[in-house]
Amino acid sequence: MPVEREGFSLTVPMNWWEFDLHPATRDDSVRRLIAQRVKENPALADHRDVLTRFLKKAARDAYESGAVYIGCMAQNFDRLPLTASVTVSLVGARRPDGQLLPADPASIAASLRPKEAAREGDTWRKVTTVEIPETGLAARTFGIEDVAVPGDSRTVRAALMQTFIPLPGRADHVALVAGSSSVVDLAESFFDVFDAVTASFRYREPGAAPVTSSPVS
Repeated sequence: MPVEREGFSLTVPMNWWEFDLHPATRDDSVRRLIAQRVKENPALADHRDVLTRFLKKAARDAYESGAVYIGCMAQNFDRLPLTASVTVSLVGARRPDGQLLPADPASIAASLRPKEAAREGDTWRKVTTVEIPETGLAARTFGIEDVAVPGDSRTVRAALMQTFIPLPGRADHVALVAGSSSVVDLAESFFDVFDAVTASFRYREPGAAPVTSSPVS
């Protein structure tokens, strides 16, 4: 089912985890969600502690980075832990003189910098634009990047896709939908998942009827 947040909806695969980000309630939200999943699938009980640590850290990092929504994937595949997350942030930028920076996709794409890998295993980034159904054109970057850990000097190498979606009636902000996974060997597969999740993004003006979108397979 789509999850309504801050005037938007986003749909993630049914086996993903969605929960509250607020510091006062997120730990309890994670505990209740895990308890529900374990009840539905007792085999998860053996992984309760690992899931709890991952989801709490993902929620904390997302909140500290300014996100208003998070959806996480956490599962084992042939004993390999597979984790990924999609966050949504409402972001805006101004020049030093206070003027708004352009929020149209072409201007955003022009301000983003692609990066070529100098050799195998290096980081890289591609810049493009994509069409979001019922929403329109959006700027996007995707690649293998070293991502800063919120509140820390360290970085984590990750497959990262960021899509900057203009918001109708809000020229001062865009929705940044960011998908990331530290399992870089499966980057192309995760890019497909992140693209499908981002394509489900729908925005509505305050007071408008809720929007819906199809489940992500």
